[in-house]
Amino acid sequence: MAFIKGKDLCRDFFREAAEPLLKRYFPELLYSAGLLGYGSDVLGYDDEVSTDHMWGPRFYLFLRPEDFHLRPQIQTVFANNLPVSFQGYSVNFSPPDPNDGGVRHPLPIKKGPVSPLIFIYTPEGYLEGYLGKPSLQNLTPADWLAFSEHRLLALKSAEFYTDRLHMKQMLEPLAFYPLDVRNYLIASNWSILAEEQAFVGRCAQVGDSLGSRLACSRIIERLMRLCFLYCGQYAPYSKWFGTAFSSLPISDVLKQSIAAAMKASDIREREPALVQAQLLVSELHNLSQLTEPVEVHPQKYFDRAMTVIYADRIADAMAQRLRGTPLEGLPLLGSMSEVANLVTFSDNPVWQSRIRALYTPVKPNPLS
Repeated sequence: MAFIKGKDLCRDFFREAAEPLLKRYFPELLYSAGLLGYGSDVLGYDDEVSTDHMWGPRFYLFLRPEDFHLRPQIQTVFANNLPVSFQGYSVNFSPPDPNDGGVRHPLPIKKGPVSPLIFIYTPEGYLEGYLGKPSLQNLTPADWLAFSEHRLLALKSAEFYTDRLHMKQMLEPLAFYPLDVRNYLIASNWSILAEEQAFVGRCAQVGDSLGSRLACSRIIERLMRLCFLYCGQYAPYSKWFGTAFSSLPISDVLKQSIAAAMKASDIREREPALVQAQLLVSELHNLSQLTEPVEVHPQKYFDRAMTVIYADRIADAMAQRLRGTPLEGLPLLGSMSEVANLVTFSDNPVWQSRIRALYTPVKPNPLS
């Protein structure tokens, strides 16, 4: 059986199998339906490997609060009337596994009823569970920095098959970071990068090839994140980070410099490629016009035998743009979702209040 991309499968499933049932049994119902949120299929990165769990004919159905009492009836109609398979893929799924975060697997059966992968929410209930905020109005910078960037991307990538509740319009405020938040994230990434700019060469000087490679890879990740920010695009989490980066509208020379620095076997190859990549990203900065042009060029680090661009100059210029904003004076640490593999913390809305606290200015103690 030829693989079908999830976006196409889910769209056809709704149109051909589910929508006729809603029209027949609930003709007056106002709702929105589409594909968004979790899953590689939402971003278009799914392949045959993706089909083993939480993938298949599926969609989200959004109801008005006053209609939410119909959820059990709608579920019953779907269970009793949907086909057991669609375009070769099982419509029936296993019960949620309580020992694996509620994961469900396709469970082929020969006859119904089926237990489909259809999620029914109110818009506010979904946003509360997925982002930790039932409303997207009046978001603060701390709210934005507490959101998972991957989850923001997954909502921006939503496709609605029918949208009578205007979900697409509701999600429009999430199109990209507000300017102050974007400026803070750019300043943070340049600042974090600058902390290690000399370590790639210094580690190599003392024979620490592994340390040099590690410092280089951390700098490269920050450069890649800066490219997403300058392009006005959210970055996905680590599994799809490189895939998404390869599609950014930036020069091939920049992408090649980053690749060359990553695969370099020694400092003689690594340092020139890394410096060139930093210079090219600094050109993106100056083209962005977020600050006055910042002049950077390759130079020795305090006359030592290692080359840097003094990236902290760009960080300082961006920090100046934060004056008079709620983010002025905060440590330039970026967001938690920019740290790979912290998803159990950064993606969990339960922890949002604690994450927000990191970006709330500390009031001085009048007794100190």
